[in-house]
Amino acid sequence: MPQPCPPDGMLGPSRDAKPVSVLNQASPSTVVSDAAATPRPSACPGLLRIVAARDGGICRIKLPGGELSAAQARAIADVSARHAAGVIELTNRANVQVRGVKRGEEAALIAALVAAGLGPMPSAGAAKAVAIGPADVADTMAVSAVDRAAANAVETVSSKLPDALDASAAMAIAADDVRNVMISPAAGRDPCSLFDTRPLCAELLATLQSEPRFAALSPKFALLLDGGERLARVDHPHDVWLAASQEADGVRFVFGLAGCPPASAWAGSPAQNECITTDESHANGAVPLAAILPSQAPALVRALLLTFLDLAAADATRMRHLLAVHSADALLHHAQRYLDFPLTRNAALAGWHRRTPADAGLRLGAHAQRVPGTWHAGGQPPLGRLDANTLDALAALSQQHGNGTLRVTPWQSVLLPDIATHAVPAVLSGLAALGLACDPAQAITRLIACAGSSGCAKSLADTKADALRLAARLAAGVDAHLSGCPRSCAAAHCAPYTLLAAAPGLYDLYRRDGRPGFGLCVARQLTIDQAADMLERLARSNPDA
Repeated sequence: MPQPCPPDGMLGPSRDAKPVSVLNQASPSTVVSDAAATPRPSACPGLLRIVAARDGGICRIKLPGGELSAAQARAIADVSARHAAGVIELTNRANVQVRGVKRGEEAALIAALVAAGLGPMPSAGAAKAVAIGPADVADTMAVSAVDRAAANAVETVSSKLPDALDASAAMAIAADDVRNVMISPAAGRDPCSLFDTRPLCAELLATLQSEPRFAALSPKFALLLDGGERLARVDHPHDVWLAASQEADGVRFVFGLAGCPPASAWAGSPAQNECITTDESHANGAVPLAAILPSQAPALVRALLLTFLDLAAADATRMRHLLAVHSADALLHHAQRYLDFPLTRNAALAGWHRRTPADAGLRLGAHAQRVPGTWHAGGQPPLGRLDANTLDALAALSQQHGNGTLRVTPWQSVLLPDIATHAVPAVLSGLAALGLACDPAQAITRLIACAGSSGCAKSLADTKADALRLAARLAAGVDAHLSGCPRSCAAAHCAPYTLLAAAPGLYDLYRRDGRPGFGLCVARQLTIDQAADMLERLARSNPDA
């Protein structure tokens, strides 16, 4: 399967994109500490590294557990309107990115986001660091090291010195890069959940950001914490995955490498729910390796990450690269040196599978939570894109009827949790009035598209506009992915059908059939109308596709 870059996949910049503010990671001579490895160079956007695209700069904001407070949502809306094009995107790693950042306004945008607590390891000190000015931050003991580093990165942007980031700026960028832990948007609330992963997610994020060696991890390196929820995106291959499993003596976390938790049955569309074997899912890592106590998870993850850094070649960025030269057993043996509990492969887990069916449709509409009388309600903006006014209105809706937070989902949608039963109709009406789709039957919820030629120089077609045209004719139950080039930035999984741009307005149609890449090419040079007709015929002939 084509590898998505950047790691969020959805709506990312072109791979030849160059950052417009912080252009490079730290050089080999610039280290965070004696124990720290050099941060890997990357063209992936982050909060402190704005990357150029055809439609302006891209700033990606990584959300811990996908959570966004109403105040933070308003801050993003405000900076998008003030310093960018007013276009905000929800990504398929449950993050948010601001598009069209104006040249010369990068530092102001970053400073406002850091002040809102959206940077790495957010704390009260972050706002103070920006407010008092970076020059004074080093002497302010109340401000944390990462807060000082974030403020220093802002100063670096302001002074236009991209080629020589000092240690604290590199530290902040590295801490931002590694915040890649995915959990269910309904974690802790899903009635089927076996384990509330939110505290564990916070602990892992703190470890990732605080241990200097982890600065050497690629911004693409990602972890999955699956608590057994029905609303779960478990088809994205991750470098390390942990899945809750109910055993006779309590909950354990089964884990594997370079893949996703195997499942026995799925509800909803295959595109959104089926874990498939791809080149992201190495044969050594696609199966469960062992099971641990939840209390052992932080130590295990740390050991596996250190093992990766110990053994990976300089050009290896993902766990699948390491598994290409080392067996899973060898990795477990190496990780053992960092652990005080035994770690060996459990052959009895060879047939283990996730027993709770994942249903992506639960991200849309209203669904009961674990606590009686409470609901979450979700809607999907067309193709994951919304404007500043809409995000501001969503924040207001969450404060009026929910708990004042939003959950961004890895399907490029948004969830409002903790809604009282009596408020559910008002919330659904509010989401619909803002243009969000709340019904899985709506075709737009079954389409994904990359930024397209309006935002990416690599794209051969305006995939965004073409996807909207296709939505008007898409056959019921068909999931499709429009990609402007073979890099497949919009999808971290393999969709049932892919339209790969061949020229403006023309696409080659692929059907997934188990082979690497997009699958079997069934037609070439189709217009959107022709593609709609072909997809309808294929759906009729193969209803389970």
